[in-house]
Amino acid sequence: MKTKRFALTPGEPAGIGPDLCLLLASQRQPHPLIAITSHDLLLERAVLMGVAVSLLPVSPDNWPDHPAPAGSLYVWDTPLNAKVIAGTLDKANAAFVLQTLTRAALGCVDGYFAGMITAPVHKGIINEAGIPFSGHTEFLADLTHTDQVVMMLATRGLRVALVTTHLPLRQVSDAITPERLMRVTRILHADLQQKFGIAQPRILVCGLNPHAGEGGHLGHEEIDIIEPTLERLRSEGMDLHGPLPADTLFTPKYLEHCDAVLAMYHDQGLPVLKYKGFGAAVNITLGLPIVRTSVDHGTALDLAGSGKIDTGSLQVALETAYQMAETRI
Repeated sequence: MKTKRFALTPGEPAGIGPDLCLLLASQRQPHPLIAITSHDLLLERAVLMGVAVSLLPVSPDNWPDHPAPAGSLYVWDTPLNAKVIAGTLDKANAAFVLQTLTRAALGCVDGYFAGMITAPVHKGIINEAGIPFSGHTEFLADLTHTDQVVMMLATRGLRVALVTTHLPLRQVSDAITPERLMRVTRILHADLQQKFGIAQPRILVCGLNPHAGEGGHLGHEEIDIIEPTLERLRSEGMDLHGPLPADTLFTPKYLEHCDAVLAMYHDQGLPVLKYKGFGAAVNITLGLPIVRTSVDHGTALDLAGSGKIDTGSLQVALETAYQMAETRI
């Protein structure tokens, strides 16, 4: 059986991503996990944290076919552009961050890796370096020539996908078009089947307005756009329920019998998910030709090098990537 290797990108080198990698090395993983980052950065951070770890060099000419022993971490050395001080951003290393992502993603495309797991980047410092960057999701979509991707966050017992992501509220309504809603729903449905092994996904769909528009008294998006689009998608065989009021959809009555929730905008669905599983949630990019999962938190610059961090979200991201790679059709 072909070995399933996975790539791990630590993200912003001045943040807690390198720390997460080092703490993760204390436990043996079920698959070969390869950190794509600077060997020297990990060594320096290990000393700062007082962590004993053995860094094992690997490369495309020397891929491992078995997991690293506990206390060890495979590293595909990627040189920094400037020395890193824990907690202090440096735009000189922006290109380094994107190089690690590029190596991981193209490694997945080329079949070296079965999936990639990403620790947080700092979007601001990358843009300050003069590199337009709106996030992992968009970068990976461009890199893999993917027209449409979907952000989904998941924790144990709940998955929430988004029709729109990082938009000001006043732009959300205009962005919810029949075409966009169809594309997002089809991607969600297909990836639940192909990457999660759910034969007939049951998806709950939020309305946009309070009370899902109250029959047109609180907005017409449900009547004019959402309901007709869902009806068309149902004719394709999808098991879709809604549009439902978001304030009642997120209750056990509905959630215990669904595979995912489709929310119309970022802060409609994600606050509920993060309340349920913050620190144990995972960000998943659907629609890509590769498996990509990520932690649900930021760079935590103030904690870098302290060792006082929780690896829970990274562990869930790893478990989810492993599961997706196993069930992927």
